[in-house]
Amino acid sequence: MGNWETETLENCLSAIIDYRGKTPTKTSSGVPLITAKIVKNGRIETPNEFIGEKDYSSWMTRGFPKIGDVILTTEAPLGEIAQITDERIALAQRIILLRGKENFLDNSYLKYFLLSEVGQSQLGSRSSGTTVLGIKQSELRKVKVTFPKFPEQKAIAQILSSLDDKIELNRQMNATLEAIARALFKAWFVDFEPVRANLENRPSESASPEIAKLFPSEFENGIPKGWERKPLIEFFRLIGGGTPKTTNPEYWNGKILWYSVVDAPNESDVFVIDTEKKITQLGLEKSSTKLLRKGLTIISARGTVGKLAITGAEMTMNQSCYAIEGKFGDYFTFYVVMEAIAELKQKTHGAVFDTITQDTFKSISQILPKERVTTEFETKVDPIMRSIESNLRMSKKLSEIRDSLLPRLISGKVRIGEAAKML
Repeated sequence: MGNWETETLENCLSAIIDYRGKTPTKTSSGVPLITAKIVKNGRIETPNEFIGEKDYSSWMTRGFPKIGDVILTTEAPLGEIAQITDERIALAQRIILLRGKENFLDNSYLKYFLLSEVGQSQLGSRSSGTTVLGIKQSELRKVKVTFPKFPEQKAIAQILSSLDDKIELNRQMNATLEAIARALFKAWFVDFEPVRANLENRPSESASPEIAKLFPSEFENGIPKGWERKPLIEFFRLIGGGTPKTTNPEYWNGKILWYSVVDAPNESDVFVIDTEKKITQLGLEKSSTKLLRKGLTIISARGTVGKLAITGAEMTMNQSCYAIEGKFGDYFTFYVVMEAIAELKQKTHGAVFDTITQDTFKSISQILPKERVTTEFETKVDPIMRSIESNLRMSKKLSEIRDSLLPRLISGKVRIGEAAKML
C-alpha cells in the first residue's frame, strides 16, 4: 500500500456533531429531520419528519451541517452511512455527523471507507449493548482509518461515486416512470377522467380517442355505467407462502429465490429481482412454500404489512406474505392492490402482529371495469414497467461492480488506473 497512512478517526476530522441526548419538537412541515431510519444503503431517503423553521437555529446549537458531510447511524441500526446533499437539514438522535480535515481526509472517501467491510468491522468491534448494538462517541473517535494521499482519496471516491450516481439516476428515472403508470391508473380507474370527458363531450386528457370510446359516457350509482363494484377478493387469487425448516442445511443456500419483507423494493422500483435468502429444490418440495411465476404481486401481510412488489423472476416466499394472481392483468392487479393499501392497513387485526387475512380482502370493495379497458391499461403500462425492471437490473449490476471495487480500492489492492479500466 506504499505511502498509505493509518490514523484514528478523531485525528482525521475537523468536526464531530452529535445530537444524541436531545429530542426536537417535531412539526408537520419545515426543516427536514434526518433520522436513523431513513439512512439506508448509502443514501438518505426522503424525510417524513420535520422541525419548525423558527426552532432550527436554537436546535442546531452544536453545529450546522455542510454539503458533503458524512452522517453515521450510531444504533438501531448501527453503521448506516450517507453524505449530506442539502445543508438545510436537522439531525436527530442516533445520528453523528463527521467532517474530514480539509486537504487531509476527503469526506467521500470517508463515506466509502466506513461502508467497506473494514470500516464496518471497526464500528462493530467498538460497539456495545446487549439488546441493541450502539457505539459511543468516545469509541467512534478511536476507529482507525487507512487512507492514501489526498488526491488519490478523491480519485478513489470519484470512481465509486460515478457508479452510485448512475444508480441514483436509474432510481430517479424509475420514480418518474412509476409515477406515470400510477397516474394513468388513477385517471382511468379512480377519477374516471375518460368517462367524464365522454360525458362532457370533450377530448380525454388521459386516453386517445380510440381508447376513450371503450369507456362509458355516463355514471350509474356513482360509478361508470356497466362497471361493477366487487369485493377485492374477486379480482384475484391469493397464494400463501412457507418457510423450509431453518435447521436443515439441505433446504437453504440453493438457487431458488425466497422472498420476505426485507427484500421489498423501494416503491418506485416495483420489482423484486433478487432475495437475501435462497432455498434448494428440496427446500421447496419439503415445505408449504410455492414456486411463483414472474409478474405476480406480493404483499407483506403480517407484522410489517402493506409492502408491495412484483416478482421479477420465479421465486418462493415466506408465510408472512401473500402472492396475488390477478384475473385482469398483472399490472392492473398491482395498482388495484396499491390503491387499497391504506384501507387494508386500517383493517388489519391480530393480538401480537398486525395481520391481513383473506377476510380483510373480502371486506374491501373496488370498482371492476370492462375487461377491454384493463387490457388497454396493460398494453399502455407494459413498456413503462419493462423500463423500470431494466433500470433495476442495470443498477444491480452497477452495485455488484461497486461492491467488488470498494474493498480492493480501500485496501490499495487495486489502483486507480486498473479500476478505471473495469468501468
